Amino acid sequence: MVHALREAHRVLKPGGKLIDLRPAPKHRRVGIGTGKNWQSVGVMREKFDDDLASNRAVAEVLRAGLFRRESRVEYDLDRVMDDMQDFREWLQDFADLGRISISDRLLKRLEAALKQRRKGTKIVVRGPLMLGVMGKLGE
Repeated sequence: MVHALREAHRVLKPGGKLIDLRPAPKHRRVGIGTGKNWQSVGVMREKFDDDLASNRAVAEVLRAGLFRRESRVEYDLDRVMDDMQDFREWLQDFADLGRISISDRLLKRLEAALKQRRKGTKIVVRGPLMLGVMGKLGE
């Protein structure tokens, strides 16, 4: 990623801005319901190797004086799914990337929580995103 950030520095005009939008290295929370009616069921235990490597790459180009951090905010993004089949497919895609081992315990807890709610209750995976803005330095 350092190479990509250096390339971004090369192509940006003087004073240009680089937007850094990616998942924060924090575990996603699985729940049911939406908005204020969201109820936590469990926590995913993802691997953060890629996320932490990205953090190190950003830190390296900041130390090198290529960019200055102008702002950074973290916020939750909700992934809403209709049913267990949708959730299992999404989770399998995540597992195929090598980022998580599927937990039978989490699946069972989610199924039990859904059975206690009315039909049509949504499954929501809440995960943090980081949004950073860096200004180009130099030249």
